[in-house]
Amino acid sequence: MISRITIVLVALALGLAAAQSLTIYSSVDEENAQRILAAFTADTGISVNMVFLSSGPALSRIEAEQNNPQADVWFGAPSENHVLAKDRGLTQPYVSAHADALVAEFKDADGFWHAIYTNPLALGVRTDVLADRGLEVPRTWEDLTDPAYQGLIQMPSVQSSGTAYAVLLTMIELYGEDAAFDYMRRLNPNVQTYTQSGTAPSGALGIGETVIALQFSPGFLRLVDEGFPVEVVFPAEGVGYEVAAMSILAGTRNLEAAQTLVDWMTSEAGQTQLSVEKTYFLPIRGDVSAGEGIPSLDEINLVSYSGVFAAENRERLVDRWVDDVLGQ
Repeated sequence: MISRITIVLVALALGLAAAQSLTIYSSVDEENAQRILAAFTADTGISVNMVFLSSGPALSRIEAEQNNPQADVWFGAPSENHVLAKDRGLTQPYVSAHADALVAEFKDADGFWHAIYTNPLALGVRTDVLADRGLEVPRTWEDLTDPAYQGLIQMPSVQSSGTAYAVLLTMIELYGEDAAFDYMRRLNPNVQTYTQSGTAPSGALGIGETVIALQFSPGFLRLVDEGFPVEVVFPAEGVGYEVAAMSILAGTRNLEAAQTLVDWMTSEAGQTQLSVEKTYFLPIRGDVSAGEGIPSLDEINLVSYSGVFAAENRERLVDRWVDDVLGQ
């Protein structure tokens, strides 16, 4: 027979578990962050108080609160921001129980940050329009330079968009700098418009302003999900990508709950929520599908480049793109 004391202890334990909560500074867009974190709460019972802050303000606030932390986890922002936070002593290590399922690019070796999702570069293609014109769907970067696609491509401008800069860095990694600029010059006649925004090409694709668009993949995945005649193509030579990450903040008062979030987000169950909740982000685990018809990361040739090189050479490379490509 269960004693009265045992019942009281169990009740207290359940009460403590139910009382677990986290304060999260989120640099993931609000709508998707709310969906992901609501799924986390539903699975674990841990409540979440989310404060949305873009990457720069989030890092500044975390640094300002270093001696009296007001949050437990920084959720989102590119991984290089989390490297800065680590270097400044703002975060603490925890190696997720699922870290072995992540490739090296999606985690800090000492556990200071883990990836949440990734967005590879991709092509969005209006298959209906190409079929009407008797054209094939491009499958490679080199295919895009075919004169048959003249004036049919939209991509962001390297002058204004980090997405377009990622395209340039991808080419440099694949071919070397001089050959990369030669490629961009050959591509230029086929570009209808260089947009200011990194996400504008997918909008133009949806309304039929362009036939082929180039940017990170989420906007294209949304169009497919909404029934547009769009195919998402990851060029065979390889694609650069962005990684959103999370870190546990130094001095957190809710360490166990914070570790639970890291474990959940890197688990198969947590990663599956990215497609269930229609975030259009790609999972960081090769064994988790991004949704019907979308390849897993194991099937996409990802291209890594040095964040240090990217930061130190940005002004020079952008200026060269303006001179060599736009000024040709």
